[in-house]
Amino acid sequence: METLSAVFSALSGFIWGPYFLLWLLPLVGVFLMTRLTGFPLLRIPAAFRQLWQGRRGRGRGDVTSFNALMTALSATIGTGNIVGVATAIGLGGPGALFWMWCTALVGMATKYAEAVCAVHYRETDSKGNNLGGPMYYIKNGLGPKWTWLGGAFAVFGCLAGFGIGNTVQAHSVADALNGSLSIPKVLTAVVLMALVFVVLIGGVRRIAEVAGKLVPFMGIAYVLCGLTVIFINLGALPAAFSLIIDSAFNGTAAAGGFAGAGVALAIQFGVARGVFSNEAGLGSAPIAHAAAQTDSPVRQGMVAMLGTFIDTIIVCSITGLAIVVTGAWSSGEEGALMSQAAFAHSLPAGDILISVAIALFAFTTLLGWSYYGERCAQYLFGARAITPFRVLWVLAIFVGATAELKLVWIVADVLNGLMAVPNLIALVLLSGVVVKLTREFKQSER
Repeated sequence: METLSAVFSALSGFIWGPYFLLWLLPLVGVFLMTRLTGFPLLRIPAAFRQLWQGRRGRGRGDVTSFNALMTALSATIGTGNIVGVATAIGLGGPGALFWMWCTALVGMATKYAEAVCAVHYRETDSKGNNLGGPMYYIKNGLGPKWTWLGGAFAVFGCLAGFGIGNTVQAHSVADALNGSLSIPKVLTAVVLMALVFVVLIGGVRRIAEVAGKLVPFMGIAYVLCGLTVIFINLGALPAAFSLIIDSAFNGTAAAGGFAGAGVALAIQFGVARGVFSNEAGLGSAPIAHAAAQTDSPVRQGMVAMLGTFIDTIIVCSITGLAIVVTGAWSSGEEGALMSQAAFAHSLPAGDILISVAIALFAFTTLLGWSYYGERCAQYLFGARAITPFRVLWVLAIFVGATAELKLVWIVADVLNGLMAVPNLIALVLLSGVVVKLTREFKQSER
């Protein structure tokens, strides 16, 4: 077991190290943003209008544009927004938050291109369900010679889901509720299994309906609580922004319980946690957007790119600013404890609030990733794989909530990173199609 752990640790270190994905993901984002002449950034206001209009169906699809985004956000707004941000600041200093913002802005182009391709190349199965995602736009967009690459993505996606989207999330919920409210982990596991099972048997429409109600509620509630913390410490906000910008380019000196960090660490952990939080480039979100009721790939792409904006520019920023303005970043606490310290500094029972937020965020991530994994399994084995997959998914929750997961964390990191490789290759090769569809959309507006 130790040898296996060492092997996967080395793989994870390479894949997520400074010489591979941490540069490749942002570079592909810059490449796409350049080819699109800044279209995603220029259309942010229009995208929010499109999201509001997307509450009602428009064109063929299984769920509304709004609920497609909520399904994607259910998988991305999770522990990364709370624990991941704290980890980035704890290891890279406040400057890591600046690099998270940069990653998100270029990641909007990646997420836009993913959704455009997903809708443009989607298929319909025998039951009339819309199927899409990297495996389909690789097969249908790049041709038969590249089918193996789509299959590789589906394998990585299916297996990664059981790690990053299932057992790791169940473990986070059980840990948070046991630590703050002393709820037994077995009880948490059983309740989670029951709740997830009830949602899964309804398929994508049930998942989208639950996400459409729960994600906006929990997201707005969390943002309001975070804004309250920031408002209470409003006098420290200008200094906080100054510290974030300064340490992004000059590093952070040791302070309190913080050991200090250079610029390289700020960039590395800012980019890494940003990618983990919004998943731009990993190829998961377009699986959800392929089911959207839309008559235009570009319109859905505009809605999809808001996932990155909402997840990182809004939600992660709230966590990060709360940590910096309260001084929790230099308290010596780590991960979730740092976020709990920030909220408890200004809010009664702030630590319990964070625990409940982790539980809710992780639950919706379980739902979102179940859909991603199910679609990957269906691509590989056909519709007959859906029921066995759902059974395995529910059973894995119990394992995640009650067992130690050190090796699972590492393996999940590796598989999550490997998902990105086929997807990024496809996005670069299909970028001309994305540009063409975008140009045609702009011409149709005139």
